Amino acid sequence: MHTTWWIPAEVLRLPEKDRGVVPEPVIRVKDLRKTYSSGLIGRRKVEALRRVSLDIPRGCIYGLLGPNGAGKTTLIKILLGIVRKTSGMAHVLGFTAGQIAARRRIGYLPENHRVPRHLNGNTALEYYGGLSGLSAAEVRRRTPELLDRVGLKGRERDRVSGYSKGMQQRLGLAQAMLHQPALIILDEPTDGVDPIGRKEIRDILRGLADDGTSVFLNSHLLQEVELICDSVAILTEGRVCRTGSVRELTKALGESPVVFRVVTDRAMAEQCFMGAKVSRIDNLTPEILDIHAVAPEQYQVDRIVDALRENNISLLSMQRRDMTLEEAFLQIVMDDDT
Repeated sequence: MHTTWWIPAEVLRLPEKDRGVVPEPVIRVKDLRKTYSSGLIGRRKVEALRRVSLDIPRGCIYGLLGPNGAGKTTLIKILLGIVRKTSGMAHVLGFTAGQIAARRRIGYLPENHRVPRHLNGNTALEYYGGLSGLSAAEVRRRTPELLDRVGLKGRERDRVSGYSKGMQQRLGLAQAMLHQPALIILDEPTDGVDPIGRKEIRDILRGLADDGTSVFLNSHLLQEVELICDSVAILTEGRVCRTGSVRELTKALGESPVVFRVVTDRAMAEQCFMGAKVSRIDNLTPEILDIHAVAPEQYQVDRIVDALRENNISLLSMQRRDMTLEEAFLQIVMDDDT
């Protein structure tokens, strides 16, 4: 027997999450592979992506991390339709990656983007708005608010040739937001931006995510990623070696360092910490050192304290701190290489 379900109009007007509907991921990649041919003779095969699988939820800020040559740029280019995949599946906003319907709803800020130097802030957005299919009236309506939002108010009539690298990044972010995309893909968005500007860009991206826009970014500034991203994926040699929230990645390793602040010279300190896994030593003054040692168990901490006492070294303070994303990233990548 056929049953017809009736859903009240007021329920349909609710966001999908409030209707009990799990929205489709903004980016869905499964068993994605990309192989390049290199050289004129022999055509050596280079695997840039090796069976990459990712599900990126809507409305979040998702970070893509990895060393140089890991395949990050190749993945982004496949999602944008710039490069064709070798095999596997890649969907963006419910469409096959590269389809015009998907590309129209994506904002993109490439690394080292170049704006024609004869344009100014206003005319640059007119130019990019035309490429996005917006009317001149719509661009003019949105331009003042966007330039103000990215911190370029008062410089909208200045030629791009006079913009600093950070100002060009801000303008690039404005053009990526101009057509109100559902997904924004950013490649090194804070490159060349000063600390205040980076904070302002983080606030902009968080506001976009809070309003339901999905943000997918690639960055080498791991401190920035740690501050802004909800979740991250780490690529090494074309493979996804780890995914999760920043907290999940840093906690899963279980090796939060203990910082010992001591009064001694470096040679004596290294002698006392012999056998311990020391991640770094910071010289605060010629006599005071901060020694970051991995000591998961209390008995390991006790041994270090005993060694310091036996050598008459003053221990000024001792505290366990959370592992940073950079430390977790380095450990994950090094473990993956072994």
